[in-house]
Amino acid sequence: MSTAKTTKTKNQPPAETPPVTGGLDMTPKQIVAELDRYIIGQSEAKRAVAIALRSRYRRLLAPQSMREEITPKNILMSGPTGCGKTEIARRLAKLTNSPFVRVEASSFTEVGYMGRDVESIIRDLLEASITMVTKEQHERNKESIERAAEEKLITLLLPGFAKYSGGPPSAKPHDSTREKLRKLLKEGKLDKATVEVEVESKPNIPVMMAGSNFEDFERSMADTLNTFFPKKSSKKKMTTDEALKFLASREAERVLDEGAILEEAKKRCEQQGIVFIDEIDKVISHRLPGGSRTDVSGEGVQRDLLPIVEGTVVPHRRSGGIKTDHILFICAGAFHGSTPSELMPEFQGRFPIRVELTPLSKADFQRVLTEPSNSLISQYQTMLATENVELCFTDEAIECMASIAHSVNETNENIGARRLYTIMECLLEDVSFEASDIGPTKVVITPKYVKERLDKVAKDEDLRKFIL
Repeated sequence: MSTAKTTKTKNQPPAETPPVTGGLDMTPKQIVAELDRYIIGQSEAKRAVAIALRSRYRRLLAPQSMREEITPKNILMSGPTGCGKTEIARRLAKLTNSPFVRVEASSFTEVGYMGRDVESIIRDLLEASITMVTKEQHERNKESIERAAEEKLITLLLPGFAKYSGGPPSAKPHDSTREKLRKLLKEGKLDKATVEVEVESKPNIPVMMAGSNFEDFERSMADTLNTFFPKKSSKKKMTTDEALKFLASREAERVLDEGAILEEAKKRCEQQGIVFIDEIDKVISHRLPGGSRTDVSGEGVQRDLLPIVEGTVVPHRRSGGIKTDHILFICAGAFHGSTPSELMPEFQGRFPIRVELTPLSKADFQRVLTEPSNSLISQYQTMLATENVELCFTDEAIECMASIAHSVNETNENIGARRLYTIMECLLEDVSFEASDIGPTKVVITPKYVKERLDKVAKDEDLRKFIL
């Protein structure tokens, strides 16, 4: 490969370099290598999402004046069901610790029709981001939260312990008494003990509106009305284990800064959020000979999605508004009776990266069964190991299973790798049922066993439709 001579240009350094979280700074090769651990084949799609992700990282390092001008490299995937579209998007979000939501385009309707409002996608993305940031902050403060909860539990246990020890309940316990209780707690000797915990509850006042387009308004009104009613306090008996979890959750509410969490969550949602819109082909309307269209509402959904994908501000009751300019959108569909070119031209233009995923071959099915870190075979082996049953598959048996899955997909509707789930359940039904009674033992799955369990079903067209 020849190396072209390049001329270096001097750019102004960025005014600020935003912190990079998770794996956002992974190189495209590293991203593809990580995706290879879980998804078989589809190298073209993996390269496409890796480039889109790296472009997001490059934007964050660009000068501030240019950073806002660089738009996300949105992706449009086409390919049969079960070939890995959703899994690629989901794993991508997990790799980069990015807020992620998956929605189906067919579940939305044009504004003015009954159904979900497309703006709820972005509100759901922010909620996912809030959950993510809250969990991270909880982990950072886990030690102090658990320590505080333990101290409060010990305080609740003290009166009963003093009475049990023969001392007056009113006597102020010495530190050594608390340490004795702490030791008993850690040793599990107080697991059956119960304590009375004060529980606060606020009345839940539902606000029902016609249509889910009002869902954000409903939540806001419910919260507002709840503030007018005082919280009720009551004492509830709990075991020490239940009380410790309850006290820890209450302590977390006290310790964690909701304002800081919301601020960080909003920033992460706007800068790192990933929205996966499946079944985008279901909102394509086809023009009839007379000039009318088959599904006017479907095209309306595309029109409603367009400003969100292009960049707008979605109102939100707590954060004020969520900017969608730099959220990464991945649309996908099987496109059996249509093509991506039938989407609205304006909509197509917002998805510069196009990738077609291919149906899985027999060899792919063999690899899906064994190679990924979370392969189906390893999942079943792990589950049955809990019953002291060692599950083994010969190479020939795996090849036979892959051949049947591929054959059924060819003659029935092609549902991709999902076919393997039904194959495995049908194959291991007897073993799973008897596992708790036959362990410890070793079960070896051979080609003969596979054919005995699956051949009749695979060859009988009527049975195949209902079972596989």
